[in-house]
Amino acid sequence: MTRRRRSLLINGLLVVVLLGAGVAGYLVFFGSSGNAQSTTTARTAAAANRDVSEVVTASGTVQSSFSAVASFGASGTVTEVNVKVGDAVTKGQQLAKLDPTQAQLQVDIAQGNLNAALEKGTGTNALLTAYRQTQLALQQAKDNLAATVLTAPGDGTITSVTGAVGQKVGSGSTSSSSSTSSTTSATTTASGFVVVTDLKNLVVKANVSESDVSKLKADQAATVTVNAMAGTPVQAKVTTVDLTPTTANNVVQYGVSLALTQPPAELKPGQSASVEITVASAQGVLAVPAAAVQTVSGASSVQVVENGVESRKTVEVGVRGDQYVEIKSGLTAGEEVVLPQVSTSNSTNRQQQPGTGQFPGTGGGQRNSGGLTGTGR
Repeated sequence: MTRRRRSLLINGLLVVVLLGAGVAGYLVFFGSSGNAQSTTTARTAAAANRDVSEVVTASGTVQSSFSAVASFGASGTVTEVNVKVGDAVTKGQQLAKLDPTQAQLQVDIAQGNLNAALEKGTGTNALLTAYRQTQLALQQAKDNLAATVLTAPGDGTITSVTGAVGQKVGSGSTSSSSSTSSTTSATTTASGFVVVTDLKNLVVKANVSESDVSKLKADQAATVTVNAMAGTPVQAKVTTVDLTPTTANNVVQYGVSLALTQPPAELKPGQSASVEITVASAQGVLAVPAAAVQTVSGASSVQVVENGVESRKTVEVGVRGDQYVEIKSGLTAGEEVVLPQVSTSNSTNRQQQPGTGQFPGTGGGQRNSGGLTGTGR
């Protein structure tokens, strides 16, 4: 055989081999991706007796049931500060005191004027009016003297003291012994001479959406999970539901206050919490998964399967939970209801092994296929 014929034969064989390899690679790499099959798997669940609860969830904050800002109701120089942060106090206990010299002088002058008015008598309208004016002036002077002593507006713990001995203060908005600003819905951060906070009787203040507020009422049971103590849920009860909403970023919400049954000792005001309020419940009732119930124009129905044949039944529902719905009538225990179908795909996908330089599918790639089945029970 001549050298030329031998060269042509070898070139022809190479062309055939390369074409065969290309076709095989194409079929392996592209053929499997085009053979994905989509199937649906029917899922069913049996109607069975169980406990069903409907809950409303919300986020909230741990707060004190009582917090008040106390400030002097008179002007003067501070001569005593009788408490420090952390001290426990009772209502009416002295917290601080102003120099009473000026206020006492005003009392003495007013008392002298009243005595003089009494000596003149009250026989005429003019004398009676003068006498009453001196009475009023004396009472005002006494109130101003009493206001030089700052007292606790309620039982609690001192959480802030901003004043100090030698400080000059102005009179408050009232002439009482202490001007206080209290709240039961939030831990106050307002400035004042002293802040008193009840750290024993803590509450949770949460916000619920406008769509859920109509379901809430006092004494409903709730579970509070403080984020800082996620493993220690606390039982609670709804105490009040706000009558007026708050609106932020076009979101309307209503405030809800909850009393904690046995709060942990380490619980602190300001901690964030998650709240679940049970608004309806039923024990040992016939129920099916919520996904099986379809409600249109107020009428509820389920798809049931019997002997391989599906049919739709109208049902009367009761408590609607997130996972299960109570069935009052229309079904019996053990009947299989159809759940929404789940689409699954079975496909072959071969990939080139990195670093081998081989065609996809020729380097030992594995076939990945997926399938999902379930009964929903």
